[in-house]
Amino acid sequence: MNDKGILLVIACPPAEMEEEFNAWYDTEHLPERMAVPGFETGLRFVAASGARVYLAMYDLERPDVLDTPAYAAVSGTRFSPWTRRVTSRSRVYRAAGRQAYPGDALTGRHARLLLLRFRSLPADAEKTVIAGMRKNFEGRPEVVRVRIFAYPLESGAGTDFIGVVEARAPISDAYDPAPFGAAADAIDMVEAFVPR
Repeated sequence: MNDKGILLVIACPPAEMEEEFNAWYDTEHLPERMAVPGFETGLRFVAASGARVYLAMYDLERPDVLDTPAYAAVSGTRFSPWTRRVTSRSRVYRAAGRQAYPGDALTGRHARLLLLRFRSLPADAEKTVIAGMRKNFEGRPEVVRVRIFAYPLESGAGTDFIGVVEARAPISDAYDPAPFGAAADAIDMVEAFVPR
């Protein structure tokens, strides 16, 4: 079985543009992406802290869906004017890669989603990140599933690993860094999200 692909986008629109940002995402951007063959899910979340941090997660049949002509027709130089306007005014982090663990799960609609980002690690840190995420979060009664995504950086500066914990109830963001070994020093984001 091949690993599924992932497209994960974290965006922080300015306060004065938040209403337009959400209108654009819900009426143009999300439907446009979901019309591309190979996009299996498209779900939006907002930071549980109340900060203007939005998360969109798209599960893909395979990582190379983003290399298809159908995706190229709605991305890059072919962005709509509205997309160019909104994205040029928002801080955006985009990660595209594969689901390293468990490999084939789809994003579910759960009460909470906890995200941990490990920045610029060597690709061979994957097993350590997976083991650390599983040790920290699997087995908690509120946890439905743990997933890990690998996003090779285009700059060649390593791989970002993104750990996602799907939970049926509020979840503590506390974790034990020991199971991550040296990879714990690469964690630069721990954020809880709720469905939007």
